[in-house]
Amino acid sequence: MAGLIPFRRNSSLMNSRFPDFYDMLDDFFGDNWWPRKPLTQETFKIDVQDNENEYIVEAELPGVRKDEITVEMNDGRLTIFVKKEEAVEEERKNYIHRERRYSSMSRGIYLVDAQSEGIKAKLEDGILSIRIPKQDKSQNKSRIEIE
Repeated sequence: MAGLIPFRRNSSLMNSRFPDFYDMLDDFFGDNWWPRKPLTQETFKIDVQDNENEYIVEAELPGVRKDEITVEMNDGRLTIFVKKEEAVEEERKNYIHRERRYSSMSRGIYLVDAQSEGIKAKLEDGILSIRIPKQDKSQNKSRIEIE
């Protein structure tokens, strides 16, 4: 009932926030006690440490298996994709109501001097740890000849 808003006939609820009214009703009559979070908050948290020779990225992914995670490095941009599907298969076929959950989330971060090779990733206790070696700063510099 935390998401319940009193209805007034002359209020602006029907005009400016009409879709929120239906969300409120779904939250109130749904299976969950607490209202659902907006989709903009449906993501995972990451921490990035900048050490002298490497970056350490940690992502909180509780309940996610490693086959549901894809990690890519493309031109200094690290992207973590998560695709999770929950489907319960039962022998009974006389369903009145049946739901499935599917979620897809991704986070990306740009690391200026990250190498594309030698990256190590490990999933343990719901924490994905990625170690990304840094390039030697002298490799990023080049001298340009003037014609």
